[in-house]
Amino acid sequence: MVSIAITRHEQVDVFLLRDSEWRQPPTVFPGSVYLADDEAALLEAFFRRLRELDPDVLIGWNVTGFDLSVLHRRCTHLGVEFAMGRGTERATVLAGQRAFARLPGRAVIDGIDTMKAATWAFEDFSLQAVATELLGRSKVIDATVDKVDEIARMYREDPDALVTYNVEDCRLVAEIFEKAHLLDFAFRRAELTGLDVSRVGGSAASFDNLYLPKLHRQGRVAPDVGAMGEGELSPGGYVLESTPGMHDNVLVLDFKSLYPSIIRTFLIDPLGLHCGLRGPADESVPGFEGAMFSRTRHILPDLIAELWQARDEAKRQSDAPLSTAIKIIMNSFYGVLGSQGCRFFDPRLASSITLRGHEILSVTRDELERRGLEVIYGDTDSVFVALGASVDHQEATRTGEALAKALNQFWDERLSTTLGVKSELEIEFELLYRRFFMPTIRGSSKGSKKRYAGLVEGRDGEPHVRIVGLEAVRSDWTPNARRVQREVFRRVFVGEDVTRYLQEVAAKLRAGQLDEELVYRKRLRRELSEYTVNVPPHVRAARKARRPGRWIRYVITTRGPEPVEDTVPPPDYEHYFERQVAPAVDPILQTLGLSFGAIAGRQVSLF
Repeated sequence: MVSIAITRHEQVDVFLLRDSEWRQPPTVFPGSVYLADDEAALLEAFFRRLRELDPDVLIGWNVTGFDLSVLHRRCTHLGVEFAMGRGTERATVLAGQRAFARLPGRAVIDGIDTMKAATWAFEDFSLQAVATELLGRSKVIDATVDKVDEIARMYREDPDALVTYNVEDCRLVAEIFEKAHLLDFAFRRAELTGLDVSRVGGSAASFDNLYLPKLHRQGRVAPDVGAMGEGELSPGGYVLESTPGMHDNVLVLDFKSLYPSIIRTFLIDPLGLHCGLRGPADESVPGFEGAMFSRTRHILPDLIAELWQARDEAKRQSDAPLSTAIKIIMNSFYGVLGSQGCRFFDPRLASSITLRGHEILSVTRDELERRGLEVIYGDTDSVFVALGASVDHQEATRTGEALAKALNQFWDERLSTTLGVKSELEIEFELLYRRFFMPTIRGSSKGSKKRYAGLVEGRDGEPHVRIVGLEAVRSDWTPNARRVQREVFRRVFVGEDVTRYLQEVAAKLRAGQLDEELVYRKRLRRELSEYTVNVPPHVRAARKARRPGRWIRYVITTRGPEPVEDTVPPPDYEHYFERQVAPAVDPILQTLGLSFGAIAGRQVSLF
């Protein structure tokens, strides 16, 4: 270990191992760089400064899995106390499949885990990728450079650059936390669930903390985890058969927070199930798999109603972290009840949620078709209705709003009449696709599921392409195939020529002008030695690399997969024609009677 940096607000502290070969010591951040003669002194100086600053919270990027783990290992090796906590209780990092830090008196909040918990979605959660996308800035060391070699070079030849790099990493983390309101979210979540602010996940424990006090006030105690036995898991969300092809003016009607709404409407609840099965049938609401739920003895529906009201108030107050935390907690209840790690696990609970969702989606489709409308797709909590090319944008929007209102009234009346319950279901007109494409399953005439693309009007009034599940939004496809697919969709949707564009793409590919876009990027999930059967291309490339990391960048050449290190090896362009570009664009080109092979002037085939 040669350098440790910490930042607090505008304060910078860097602890650097002195090198006798330096021409001059670092000159950046004067007064904030502490030089140590050996690694033990470096660590002890860092711990002294940590005690002086005495922070309540430590943040970082993979902070436990890397930073704290490395510090702990070096302290153990050198016989230095791992003095990261407060008081006399010993701090430690517990290794395992997932490292866990126990720092008495301090909370540790990791940026990656917290962003994922707050439903941020990035293709790549590396600090470089998130900082680039969220802040418009990147790390000092370019992603294409061997990081370990470059750090060693900077340490020997340019300590100023190393200090700057170390400090910039800290600042990027702090700015991401601020921009994404991650600390606010973590604290709001902790306030709601009663769990430690450092804890990641813990949905079952959160549920217990919210539910058990209310259960005890009802004079009841909960079963232990596993009391129900294993049982069968509940079915997942329902997906309607899709109608493949090109469609015009497609409405997306979405049930707002469907599963929490189902719990509220149909009184689904562990206590309610217990009482409902033992009480008169006319005092219960039927569920699925033989479930009956008490109309009067329940907890969860009222708990969700309280959280729902709190979320609405958070929205009114523009408190986004609180609103997000409440939404995530409400949406976790179904998953908790369907998990065998929950003390209330009972297949009848989760199945009464998901199977009711199946019924709601099917009945909604039937009602729309009864009104003479074409439902072309549906997925868990949404239905897609094609109006056709004969309506304009304003008429389509009015139709979507009218349908949402009519369906809400339909469900109010239906549930009041059939089950005697008040509907908490709320369907919204979520989106209008001016053009919409649903592909077929490869090698089949059946429509795909969870894979489609459409043209929507953005907030700026300009049309843009929205893609779900297709190659353009999948990180296992090359940047070239993804970019080309998105542009082809745009051109087809707005009626622009695609032939010349694809001819230019083909020409640039063959001329080697797009080689940087032909790089695959894939993560190693295991140690290289553990891959013994059906070794995938990225593993074969990693075995040829000088210093393979967890993420492997490689290209397919005529000799097979080769790692990308200093330069991009000469790609096998036919591979990229046949296995990347053609599969990405041919499904939409077929609607125009075209194919990439014909346009590119060379026969290519789908794999």
